[in-house]
Amino acid sequence: MILPPQATAWSREHLRLHRSLQRQPALLPQGAALLLAVSGGQDSMALLGLLLGLQRLHGWRLVLWHGDHGWRDASARQAAELVRWCAQRGLMVISDRDSGESAASEAGARAWRYQRLLQRAREQGCSHVVTGHTASDRAETLLLHLARGSHRRGLASLRTQRSLGDGVALSRPLLLFSRSETAQICRDLDLPIWLDASNSDRRFSRNRLRHEVLPVLEQLHPGAARRLSGTAERLSREHEVQLEWQRIALQWLASGEGDGLDRQRLNTLQPVNRAAVLHLWLSTTTGRPCQARQLEDLLAHLGPGHGPGQWDLGGGWQLHWDRSRLVLMPPAEPAP
Repeated sequence: MILPPQATAWSREHLRLHRSLQRQPALLPQGAALLLAVSGGQDSMALLGLLLGLQRLHGWRLVLWHGDHGWRDASARQAAELVRWCAQRGLMVISDRDSGESAASEAGARAWRYQRLLQRAREQGCSHVVTGHTASDRAETLLLHLARGSHRRGLASLRTQRSLGDGVALSRPLLLFSRSETAQICRDLDLPIWLDASNSDRRFSRNRLRHEVLPVLEQLHPGAARRLSGTAERLSREHEVQLEWQRIALQWLASGEGDGLDRQRLNTLQPVNRAAVLHLWLSTTTGRPCQARQLEDLLAHLGPGHGPGQWDLGGGWQLHWDRSRLVLMPPAEPAP
């Protein structure tokens, strides 16, 4: 017997998300086909419950995806239970099992999930992949990047939306909820939760932060996770503003005669802006990251009073300059 989806009751959390989506219509567009990443944990189940409740208003087509890394003995059983629960409610769910590609590391597992999600989104004709990341997740990410001395771009990570590739967007509509709120949503909607024991494994840096650091911050300053998430959101918006101005500056530097950038105009910028614009030009043109130390050394050679020169950027890319222009030379074509 196929049961109707039980998580369709209207609540204030549904209203919060509904209003948020009205303010950000591109996040989960009306009538879009959405691929939901559902682990079975409280955050992804809360996401499922909220979107099922809002589906009739927004006209989405929902497809569920579950990824099993096979790290735990119980993972296959839990995956089967989740698939069965979804099938009983008429929900389409796709399940993939990792065959060892993730190499049992956080970074490897993340790469495997997003690769599979993009593949399945293309197969199912879904324009958006949707994950259950919360304000608590973003607070943890911000703290991890702060501890690593990350650039401002890293502090602005876990954005509300970004491109996953091939015209597929990755959306995170639950960033306005904390982890404690998603737990309450699951209780209110009577949703099952499949616990992942690896979330308590202190060998993983995020788990140590989640269980040992954030609770202390919440005791000292209740609501700390939500405020940290808000800081990350503001940094993300500021980063987008800066990128827009940097692109305008690049257009100005690229104008005039010849290819590349105007060196004299570049040197009229403040050092911090000079570095930002040059980094944007090099990274977007070559598709290669430009390390901070390399950029600092390069700018020293491009300053006023220095003559023509060239710089090896790696990967076969060369930067050449005379007194007036900077020109990027692509890798040489391989001999036939």
